[in-house]
Amino acid sequence: MNEQTAVNNYFQEGLHLANEQINKKAQEEFDAFVDKLRGVGVNVIVVDDDEKLDTPDSIFPNNWVTFHEDATAALYPLFAENRRRERRPEVFDKIEEAGYLIEDVIDYTSAEEEGLFLESTGVLIIDRVNEKAYCALSPRASEELLIEFCEDFELTPVIFTAYQDVDGRRMPIYHTNVMMCLAENFAVICLDSIDDTKERKNVIKH
Repeated sequence: MNEQTAVNNYFQEGLHLANEQINKKAQEEFDAFVDKLRGVGVNVIVVDDDEKLDTPDSIFPNNWVTFHEDATAALYPLFAENRRRERRPEVFDKIEEAGYLIEDVIDYTSAEEEGLFLESTGVLIIDRVNEKAYCALSPRASEELLIEFCEDFELTPVIFTAYQDVDGRRMPIYHTNVMMCLAENFAVICLDSIDDTKERKNVIKH
């Protein structure tokens, strides 16, 4: 459990396990997944943590960076301060050493100074075939930054808010990818989480 992200990620729960045990289990799952991917021919680049930094969620790097087929990378503003330390130049060095080209980096991280966030593929569900970006607004997903991102990557934004019940109140779901996913031939979405009828119809239409 990350205390800094738990303030608006209501799915997190405290476990009756020591942090050391939780970290050990997470590391075992991570290593097993890497082995499975490599076992079917996927090239996996693993970058170890810097032990001097407090980065409890660094096993989930999808929130701070994306890589694109035109050799562009993007860096994203994150809500939790202890997640921002995950953005390390040596990650890019390792990727380039492995033979991948990074020609341009689009950096949105200055928005953190204004309290605006856009947590990458956590909040962005991208339909690359139809050039759309679905986003459920939340404290982790700024509409202003979403529109800027869509302009930069030539995508049409599909904007809505998804909610969950928290202590008898409807609160925004922190990341779009916990209530929606897009695959090649199908989509999965929890439409009941979109309270606004117009927004729900708009998402279905797209």
